[in-house]
Amino acid sequence: MGLLSNRIDRSSLKPGDHIYSWRTAYIYAHHGIYVGDDRVIHFTRRGQEVGTGTVLDLILVSSGPSRAHTHCPTCVPPNEGHGVVSSCLNCFLAGGVLYRFEYSVNAAHFLAKARGGTCTLAVSDPNEITVHRANHLLRNGFGCYDVFKNNCEDFAIYCKTGLLVLEGRRTMGQSGQAVSIIGGPIAAVLSTPMRLVTTNIYGMAATAVSVYCASRYATDIGMRADVAKVEVEDLTRRLSVGLFQVVEPPVAAVALPNTS
Repeated sequence: MGLLSNRIDRSSLKPGDHIYSWRTAYIYAHHGIYVGDDRVIHFTRRGQEVGTGTVLDLILVSSGPSRAHTHCPTCVPPNEGHGVVSSCLNCFLAGGVLYRFEYSVNAAHFLAKARGGTCTLAVSDPNEITVHRANHLLRNGFGCYDVFKNNCEDFAIYCKTGLLVLEGRRTMGQSGQAVSIIGGPIAAVLSTPMRLVTTNIYGMAATAVSVYCASRYATDIGMRADVAKVEVEDLTRRLSVGLFQVVEPPVAAVALPNTS
């Protein structure tokens, strides 16, 4: 673990660790909670690691791991009602490298990580509480998957912290990856007026980087004011009666490539 990389060896894994693995060309990372006995609990879109319900899925799915026809006896298939699944560590990694997500990092460390989705300023709860939340959500679900509001990183961060964005304000979830995806274009747009002041490309680039870093810092789950601690039993109760809901985007009528 360090400033440049969160890569770890399997031997250092502990139940309750928030782990992730980058997929092809570092397009996205898949996140989950290691619960011991070579098992990882993670959140999917009905078994598919990522999805938006749009043609963007053609890129995302093609960058994801191919699935073998041979059934893995350790892995639990997704429940029909929700996308929280239990996989063996090998299937979760899908040939990728193992990384551990960092909590309670300082501001300098956080901003030094150019890519979101690797660390947070938020403080994590004890590992046994993390494992309890993950197992409870495996049985009861985590609502509908949404790539920007309710994804695998949101799931893992909730399991570690118990923090959720308050209802009615979920324009963005806890995910650092989602913030990075949106923050980059926003930074470019906001830096465009600099052309009226200077034609110096370096000045414009510095402005864009500053805006990007500021957006990541302000929207980190450890800095946001619109979050609350929610007990996992209360969360699933609210989900079951519709008091807390993320509406799943409709599935676009596109033919996705066969990744088997």
